[in-house]
Amino acid sequence: MQDQTIKKIATVAINITKALVIIYLGFVEVFKIGELLREKLDAEFDIPRKWASQNYSILKKRLVEQKIAGVIEN
Repeated sequence: MQDQTIKKIATVAINITKALVIIYLGFVEVFKIGELLREKLDAEFDIPRKWASQNYSILKKRLVEQKIAGVIEN
């Protein structure tokens, strides 16, 4: 009787351990996939960022030129 109880407890413990390992490995894979996606998307968004930065610099430069010319009061 005690042997069956010990076997059942051991089986439950092993199954719980298996489930926890599977959950852990799943989280590890999800974070790896997230990291890869972030790297790929950073490469894709790099060009628009540069373009936006250049346009912002041009606009800022024009505003300074307009202030100097007296077009904008402030």
